[in-house]
Amino acid sequence: MPSGLSLEKGMEMAAELRHTILEYPEVSYVVTQLGRSDDGTDPWTPSHMEVPVGLKPYNTWPNGENKAQFVKRLNARLSQLPGFSIGISQPISDGVNDAVGGAHSPLVIRIYGDDFKELRRIGNDIVDVLHGVKGSADVSIFQEPPVPQMVIDIDRAEIARLGINIGDISNLIQTGIGGAPVTQLYVADRIYNVTVRFPRGNRNGPEALGNLLITSSSGARIPLSQVAHIRTATGESTITHESTHRQLTVRLDYADRDLLSYYQDAQAQVAQKVHFDKTKYRLEWAGQFENQERAQARMMLVFGLVVGLMAIILYAGFGKLRQAMLILGVVPLAALGGLIALHITGNTINVATGVGFIALFGVAVQNGIIMVSNINRVRQQGLALADAVLAGAFERFRPVLMTATVASIGMLPAALATGVGTDVQRGLATVVVGGLVVATLLTLFILPTFYFALERWIERRKKQVETIDGR
Repeated sequence: MPSGLSLEKGMEMAAELRHTILEYPEVSYVVTQLGRSDDGTDPWTPSHMEVPVGLKPYNTWPNGENKAQFVKRLNARLSQLPGFSIGISQPISDGVNDAVGGAHSPLVIRIYGDDFKELRRIGNDIVDVLHGVKGSADVSIFQEPPVPQMVIDIDRAEIARLGINIGDISNLIQTGIGGAPVTQLYVADRIYNVTVRFPRGNRNGPEALGNLLITSSSGARIPLSQVAHIRTATGESTITHESTHRQLTVRLDYADRDLLSYYQDAQAQVAQKVHFDKTKYRLEWAGQFENQERAQARMMLVFGLVVGLMAIILYAGFGKLRQAMLILGVVPLAALGGLIALHITGNTINVATGVGFIALFGVAVQNGIIMVSNINRVRQQGLALADAVLAGAFERFRPVLMTATVASIGMLPAALATGVGTDVQRGLATVVVGGLVVATLLTLFILPTFYFALERWIERRKKQVETIDGR
C-alpha cells in the first residue's frame, strides 16, 4: 500500500512490485489492482493496491519449503521496497477480518479522540511497543499517512476592509484549483459536466496561488496573498469516523502463538508502556479474539460436562469412586501428550485442537476402562493383588496397544498434511496422535502401577480397621 501518489508513480511502483514477486520460482502469476471503485463504496484511497499472487504446486517448489516459510521469506524481501507498507493475507481471511475488526488482520486496536496528531502519536507508540511482543508478525497503522497539503488561512479583517466576500475566495479556490463544474454538455441522451481549472503552473505552490487575483467591491484586482496566508503543511489524507468519533486503527498480525495469549500479552504491554490522556482518548480492542474467547468459554463448559459425565458413568459401572477417579487420571496425562505434540509441531491451542482433545480423552478413557476392568476380573478369580495386576495388564497389553495404534495411524496423514485447507485438521489430528502416544504408554505401565498402589493402601487400611475392631 504506497502512500498518496500520482497515477503514473503508482503504475511504476506496481510494475516494480510485480517484477520483485516474479523473481521467485514458486510464484505462478501476479496481478496488481491499483486505485478504487468509483461508486463510493470503497473506503480505500486511490493509492491502495490489491495484489493477488498465484502459487505453483508445492511439489514443484525448488527449495522444498512449506507455504509459511516461503511467505516469511517473501515478506522479508518486500519489506525492503521503499514506499510500500505491505501485508500478506488471504482474500477470505481479509473479508472475515474486515467484517469482524475492520482491518486486514485478526486483531486491531482502535484509538478514539479528536486531535489527529495525538491519535497518530499514540498509534506510533503502540506499534513500537507491539514490535517487542513475542509473536508479533506485522504491526502497522491501518490508515494512510499524512500527506503534504496547501493551507489557505483567510484574513477576515482584511477582506472586510476591501469589501470582498469570503464566498468569492472560496469559489476561486474551488473552481480554479479543485475544478468545479461551470456548465453541462449534452451528448445524445447523456449529460457531462464541464469543469474549469487554472493551469498547473498557477496552482502548484504557495507563491503561485498568492499571485491569483480576486476582484474587490471597488473593482480593484487584489492578489490572493494580500487577503490570505498561504502555506504548506502535512495533514491527514483520510479521516476515519466511527459512531461520530474520529478514530485511528492499528492492525496486528501474530505468529507462533495462540491468539488469546498473544492478545493478553499485547494488551498488558500497551497498558503499561503507552501513555495518553484517558479523559480525551480511549483504546478499543477488536478482532477474532472476541470470537475466540466466546468459543473457548463454551469449550471449557463442554470439557467440564464431558469429564463430569465420564465420572458419573464410570462410578456407575465400577461402583468404586477411587477406580473411577483412577481412570479419569489418564485425562490430564493424555492432555500433557497433546500439548507436547502441539509444542513440537508449532501448532497453537484453538477450537480445532480443543475438539481434538475431547476425542483424545474419549480414546484414553476407553483404554483405561479396558485395563482396570480386566484387572478387576482377574482379581475376582482369587489371585493375589500383585499377581492379578500383572496378569490383567499383560492380557490387555495387545488390545490397548492395538486400539491406540489404529487411532494414531488413522490420524497420522491429517497430522502431516500441509496442503491448502489443512490448517484445521492438522491441529486436531496432531493432538490425537501425540496424546495417544503418551496416554497409551501411561495406560500400559503407569495405570497398573497406580492401581496396585491404591488397592494395596485400601487393603492395609481395611486390615488396620479390622485389627482395631478385634481388640
